[in-house]
Amino acid sequence: MDVLWSPWRYSYIKSDKESGTACIFCDLLNDPASDEEKYILHRAGHNFVILNIYPYIGGHLMIVPYQHLENVSAAGKDETDELMDLTKKTEEILREVYEPQGINIGMNLGKAAGAGVANHFHMHVLPRWIGDANFMTAIGETRTVPESLQTTYEKLAGRF
Repeated sequence: MDVLWSPWRYSYIKSDKESGTACIFCDLLNDPASDEEKYILHRAGHNFVILNIYPYIGGHLMIVPYQHLENVSAAGKDETDELMDLTKKTEEILREVYEPQGINIGMNLGKAAGAGVANHFHMHVLPRWIGDANFMTAIGETRTVPESLQTTYEKLAGRF
């Protein structure tokens, strides 16, 4: 029998995602740790780019507004214009660094839509390859990510 170890997921699995009003993104912005320790790749005027610490695949990034907003419609034009500019730049960087066969770009607004952080909207941008999701996800409810978060950060740091 093969065993896949992913101890970094334990804190997520055991966390009480329903309680309190804390926001992981707002907490990160107020955390005194360095951007590298928080996996923040870029800070722009209204948004920041960060690694997803529970990635679907290596290179899974998120673009997050500084302002704590649940819905895109509540954001100002400057915020959403910059968010889309960063989305385009992120796509370019992922294509250059990872040479994927495709890119997923999107948002999940609200818990019913699959949002892991339902109270602070954000854009996901991630590289994809044919066959990157296999039986492990479908049958074993387990994902295999081929590189560490630190490796991903090092590949993408300084490219914005």
